[in-house]
Amino acid sequence: MNNHPACCAPLQHHWPLPRPLPGAALASCAFDPARLAVDDFQRAGIVPSASLQRSVAKRQAEYLAGRVCARAALQCLDGRDYVPGSHEDRAPIWPAGICGSITHGKGWAAAVVASEGTCRGLGLDQEALLDDERAARLMGEILTPAECERLDPGQMGLTVTLTFSLKESLFKALYPLTRQRFYFEHAEVLAWSADGLARLRLLTDLSAQWPQGTEVNGQFCLQDGHLLSLISV
Repeated sequence: MNNHPACCAPLQHHWPLPRPLPGAALASCAFDPARLAVDDFQRAGIVPSASLQRSVAKRQAEYLAGRVCARAALQCLDGRDYVPGSHEDRAPIWPAGICGSITHGKGWAAAVVASEGTCRGLGLDQEALLDDERAARLMGEILTPAECERLDPGQMGLTVTLTFSLKESLFKALYPLTRQRFYFEHAEVLAWSADGLARLRLLTDLSAQWPQGTEVNGQFCLQDGHLLSLISV
């Protein structure tokens, strides 16, 4: 069994989101870049790339925490011991027949995996909740005009954070399937509810299977000032 890196808190195997995804596994952990030890990668049995070795402690710790979560989620799913490498575009390389997603934010990382028989794509994203003032400054970059019209000013911070996170999750779920990059203006959140469910629509053609107008369900939860969203397709 691999040793747990010093910068990572014990792993949690849980499902914090409102709707279970049958056949999926999610693992998460808190991490602290200040506690990154020289031998943490070695202890965890994870080989860092040359560029990662040159990067700052924050980047090393979040990468390590994300990969530790990914390995734990895969072990939970089917017992395999596998650490996803990285494509040139930094997207994780999952084993054949597996789809997955990794997210890391301020001091917390998580990974979700499922077999391709369960779903074709997964996108998981975590964001720190924006305050209303910052959200108001960023909303023009994140929200479409239609989303701005539907915005409740009393929920500015939550709505802008949620829209950002759901669109990130949508990108993570669809990019491996379409190999098409798309941006905040290319999707819109049609509706979301306090029980953690949301619906999005594509505003651009990504592929024959993913044309403009396609609608997708998403879900989210709030915990300790952080928002976690998931899209499975």
